[in-house]
Amino acid sequence: MHAVVQGRVQAVGFRVFVEDQAQSLDLRGWVRNRQDGTVECVAEGSRDALDRLLAALREGPPLARVESVEATFEQARADLPAFGVSH
Repeated sequence: MHAVVQGRVQAVGFRVFVEDQAQSLDLRGWVRNRQDGTVECVAEGSRDALDRLLAALREGPPLARVESVEATFEQARADLPAFGVSH
């Protein structure tokens, strides 16, 4: 899954929130801030786990204000690392 989250999603603990959610769901991939103020996430794992992560992205942590999430499901690459924050 590739997702881009828009809204007040930087400097509010969003990446750590996503990392915690993804690790608890046993997903692989990464999350990072983009220069345009959005947060980008790439994750792979079971469809159920990805759907649960997508729901978490739409909710966000308490200080975030998610305006939109654009997500696409792609072919698994199998070369993604254990889930973490990318810089």
